[in-house]
Amino acid sequence: MILCRKDGINRSYVDVNQLIGWVLGIMEIGTMPILAINVTAMSNILHRETKYKSKGYFFNLRTGGFSDMNVTDVIISILIGGAMSAFFALYFRQLYRKKEIELQGKQTETIREAEKEAEKIKKEALLEAKDTKYQVKAEAEKEIKEKRQEITHVEKRLRHKEELLDKKLDQFEKKDSEFSKREKEFGKKEQAQQDREKEYERLLQIETEKLEKISGITSEEAKSQLLKKVEDEVKLETGRLIKQIEQEAKEESEKRAKHIISLAIQRYSGEHVCDATVTAVTLPNEEMKGRIIGREGRNIRALEAATGVDFIVDDTPEAVTLSGFDPVRREIARISLERLISDGRIHPARIEEIVEKVRKEVNNAMREEGEKAVFDLGLTAVHPEFIKLLGRLKYRTSYGQNVLQHSKEVAYFAGMMAGELKADVKLAKRSGLLHDIGKALDHEIEGPHHEIGAAFAKKYGEDERVINAMLVHHGDGDPICVESALVTAADALSAARPGVRRESIENYIKRLQKLEEIAMSYTGVDKCYAIQAGREIRIIVKPEDTTDEMSYLISREIAKKIESEMTYPGQIKIMVIREARFVEYAR
Repeated sequence: MILCRKDGINRSYVDVNQLIGWVLGIMEIGTMPILAINVTAMSNILHRETKYKSKGYFFNLRTGGFSDMNVTDVIISILIGGAMSAFFALYFRQLYRKKEIELQGKQTETIREAEKEAEKIKKEALLEAKDTKYQVKAEAEKEIKEKRQEITHVEKRLRHKEELLDKKLDQFEKKDSEFSKREKEFGKKEQAQQDREKEYERLLQIETEKLEKISGITSEEAKSQLLKKVEDEVKLETGRLIKQIEQEAKEESEKRAKHIISLAIQRYSGEHVCDATVTAVTLPNEEMKGRIIGREGRNIRALEAATGVDFIVDDTPEAVTLSGFDPVRREIARISLERLISDGRIHPARIEEIVEKVRKEVNNAMREEGEKAVFDLGLTAVHPEFIKLLGRLKYRTSYGQNVLQHSKEVAYFAGMMAGELKADVKLAKRSGLLHDIGKALDHEIEGPHHEIGAAFAKKYGEDERVINAMLVHHGDGDPICVESALVTAADALSAARPGVRRESIENYIKRLQKLEEIAMSYTGVDKCYAIQAGREIRIIVKPEDTTDEMSYLISREIAKKIESEMTYPGQIKIMVIREARFVEYAR
């Protein structure tokens, strides 16, 4: 209830918000406090009416406006409002209590269910605990039973061992007593033996004195003579034994060497044909010869000046022969001429251009060949100059065999044999690859190729063992390591394989004739045949003019003469045959 003034007259009216607060208070708090509040409000209104003595304006809840009311109406309204408030308060209070009872019932039910669930869980836990207890107890009883059985078994074993020890102790005591008896017997026998030895020494001394008187020499002199005789016999026997051991070692080493060489040959499957040095270039027609020669010979002179090779244009149909001592230059000249022929433009300027281009290509190809050889063998730290020279060996041949291919074969053979002998495989391969490196320089420097190669290797700081292998493979010096000897053997293997080397037919025939002439020059030789491409000579001697010892000497002398007078690849076998036939008829 709020008082307001209108036209100077104090008026009282009902505030809407205050009225709503009363209603809510009735709903939440209850009837009695609201009634008290309403009575207080009513008394205040009566007091104000009495004080101001005027008619009041009150807020009409239905119309929403102010209306004039007297005190009786206000009191009735308040009573009605109080009654309604009391009714709603009682209603909502009963509803609250009902809800509270329902909630208490639900709470009680929830507690009961929780207690039941807890009891159930408790029972399950007890059952599980009992099961676990029984299981643990059973396992413990089982383990205890096993332990008891094990202890019983151990006790049995201990009792058995104790019985055995008792038996052994009894046996030992018996043996000890026997040994004591025997020891006493041996003591007696030893004393008797010592007495006999003293007697023997006394008798020996008497006999020695008698022998010295009879022989006229002392015992010391007799000992020295006997020792000398024994020493001579031992020396003789030692010499025989040493000779036998050397013979067995030689046979075993030869057998082992043949086995290793055969393994190396079987494992390597390289090319077995020899290279033919190309010295002729085929022409498409005879007219091309004139174009190669050029006007007043200017083209052929330009070719010879640019390549350093002689071009021989003769009556050979559709071919030009190249002549030169340097195989690399011959190869450059051959490729250049073939390109000029295919190009068709043959004049001095073009010739110089083509030759220079081909020279660069050949140099690159040689370097690549050298690098490929080193890579294929798995070698490292090879000087670039060696790689360059290895590439040049591709254009060198020895008895028709390509020298680079031969060097690679020697490296492979030496490496495989070194592996069989547990030697240094890398060193053997390196020595084998570089052993003929001097052949790439021998036309530039005087001397045999192995000495040239050794000097070149020494110049560039190559290993001393590699240098030794270069020198030794042609018999110049002694090997300082097993790898040097392996390189020599591998060189002979590569050169002696059938088909890898060849010579011209004229040289071949001359060599066979020379072999037969050497063999026929000895007295007692009846016939001689050079067979197997000159690798074997079979000599038939007259049996009436020679003996077996003479036949052996003839074979030795022929071998030495061939070694000193001839040059040949590999080795030559000399076989002397002496056949004696004796015929008689029985009549």
